[in-house]
Amino acid sequence: MTPAHGLRVLGAVAGREVEKFVHQGGRFFSALVRPLLWLVVFAAGFQNVFGVSIIPPYETYIPYQVYIAPGLLGMILLFNGMQSSLAMVYDREMGMMRLLLTAPVPRWYLLLSKLVAGTVLSVLQAVGFLAIAWLIGVELPLEGMLLVLPALVLAGMMLGALGLVLSVHVKQLENFAGTMNFVIFPMFFISPALYPLWKLQESGAEWLHQAARFNPFSHAVELVRFAMYGQFQATSFLVVVGCLLAFFAIAVFGYDPQRGMLKRTGRGG
Repeated sequence: MTPAHGLRVLGAVAGREVEKFVHQGGRFFSALVRPLLWLVVFAAGFQNVFGVSIIPPYETYIPYQVYIAPGLLGMILLFNGMQSSLAMVYDREMGMMRLLLTAPVPRWYLLLSKLVAGTVLSVLQAVGFLAIAWLIGVELPLEGMLLVLPALVLAGMMLGALGLVLSVHVKQLENFAGTMNFVIFPMFFISPALYPLWKLQESGAEWLHQAARFNPFSHAVELVRFAMYGQFQATSFLVVVGCLLAFFAIAVFGYDPQRGMLKRTGRGG
């Protein structure tokens, strides 16, 4: 596959995803409603509970709305990554995925193109959320707005790759909602998206604290949060990159057409 051929494939796959996104006019706004409600309503309700949080290692007091903003960016990336995997299940049921996988292009590159397209859409929605949050008076650090973009891309790719893995194992659209309930909500709530991890430990919920530490979404949120303040979280970066590579490798293996044929005929392992 030549570089020119690769760019044409990427443009075709990404263009299809963008076209679907444009035709679904309310998708962009519906993706922003959920985090904006959490930002305005949830933060207002818990402002008096949490007050202003000391967020290590910033060693400064910040409003609760500012603290949860990176977590809500993670929410956008997480939900969009899962929605992209839902589209994969639909394409497989409708036969589009079979056509893609039989194209004269390496299947890893096709999946990578789908992943890149989904990540671009996720990041655009995240940027839209940041713009609206700033307009309604959430005092986010402006100097971190550019620095946070690479973290959003990396976190979006990791969560999108997780969605690809799920789309391998979810065989029917009817089973997808239940699967998401066992993935999205545990990942989101057992993470520092809404409260610092040290508060879990301080409250005595040690098992929750440990579960959050090993949650890949926790590291995606922390990577975005630190980047927003111009800091680099090396541990979170390594975890996100490692999970991205692992999830993507599992998805490529799962979408192997020969492996699927062997499994259907009973000769596969």
